Amino acid sequence: MDLATIVGIVSGFGLVIVAMSLGGGLMWFINVPSMLIVGGGTFGAILINYPLSALLGVVSVARNVFFQKEQKVDEIIEKLVEMSKISRREGILALQKMTDDVKDPFLVKGMGLMMDGIEPNALINILETELDSISERHRLGAEIFTTAGNFAPAMGMMGTLIGLVKMLMQMDDPSSIGPAMAVALITTFYGVILANLLFLPMAGKLKKRSADELLVKQLIIGGILSIQSGDNPRIMEQKLHSFIAPSERKSAF
Repeated sequence: MDLATIVGIVSGFGLVIVAMSLGGGLMWFINVPSMLIVGGGTFGAILINYPLSALLGVVSVARNVFFQKEQKVDEIIEKLVEMSKISRREGILALQKMTDDVKDPFLVKGMGLMMDGIEPNALINILETELDSISERHRLGAEIFTTAGNFAPAMGMMGTLIGLVKMLMQMDDPSSIGPAMAVALITTFYGVILANLLFLPMAGKLKKRSADELLVKQLIIGGILSIQSGDNPRIMEQKLHSFIAPSERKSAF
């Protein structure tokens, strides 16, 4: 579980709720019509904007914000260097015994293609096509949350207009002005807080996760091609180290 995400959501919403309660009654900020306008309007806009299949998949995408396990790049490089040593010493087919210990499906696929003797150009085309497909799926997941973050304040503004219209239409009844004005203001509040404390930060986290995962997969492609071409393990390690920051580089030699 990603601790930063949990702490961010709890602290962000928690401090806002504390500030709301200190300024008066917390129940002042509970308004069902405003919730319906923002929640229903945002959900409806998302349904119009994306196919249902994409929305059903967003649940599993959202899990990546909280539960995705980060891959350690130094461990991937260490594994690739070990594979390079075995390949040079015993041949590429000797890597078959390592596949059971590899948990990354992308690396397993690359190893399988390499052991099948596929030409380097064909191998890189297959792996990069899969990389593009993964990137597109990640982009769509982050984009849905970004879109929700854009729609939520707009729905809040719509609620504000609805509240103002109700208020102006009932000016002859002073008792109705207060509730109508509450809808006008609280709806905007709901839209802004959902967008800036939930949807947009989640989109940002998904983009960062996607960038990190794609970097690892690009590194794997480089390592597979280097093993296939018979590069010296030390040279291959130097090539792979160019993907990461100097402070993260750990040499096996």
